[in-house]
Amino acid sequence: MAKIYTKGGDLGETSLLNGTRVSKSHDRVEAYGTLDELNSYIGLLRDHLEQDHYREFLLRIQENIFIAEAWIAADPKKTTKGLPEFAEEEITLLEQEIDRMTSELPPLNSFILPGGHPLVSLCHIVRSICRRAERRVIRLQQQSTVSPAIIRYLNRLSDFFFVMARKLGKESNIREISWPQKNK
Repeated sequence: MAKIYTKGGDLGETSLLNGTRVSKSHDRVEAYGTLDELNSYIGLLRDHLEQDHYREFLLRIQENIFIAEAWIAADPKKTTKGLPEFAEEEITLLEQEIDRMTSELPPLNSFILPGGHPLVSLCHIVRSICRRAERRVIRLQQQSTVSPAIIRYLNRLSDFFFVMARKLGKESNIREISWPQKNK
């Protein structure tokens, strides 16, 4: 029977990007694994969108998530030479896109329930995974070096997906359901 693990691998261990062996339950593995999950769902969302602007912007986000994954998957005590820098400008671009979409939306005076359209729901799923990824990266930061720019980016990214959900809902004429509902 073929082995399903790598040479010298232990089913309970994995190698970080620059060779350090850690448990698969290590906070670093949890963080980059959740970023990988986030990136996969962003790809699913991108695949369901027809608007080129959104598709291109999400592709840029996926590239940034890959850069963040690489930094999280590397042992900071070893060389990180060759890893692409995580650019602070990406946070600014994300904030500008949030502002652009928000300017086209009515003010929000209450919580809203996710749903109403599959794309809106998918945006909320991506937003929720992004929040979890942010929590995992913050947990890792409490014990190891993590770029503050990555954490700021993830924080703004979850806001981006919330606003994107609202914007796609508006574009599809989907009524937002306020919570708590005033007229049941």
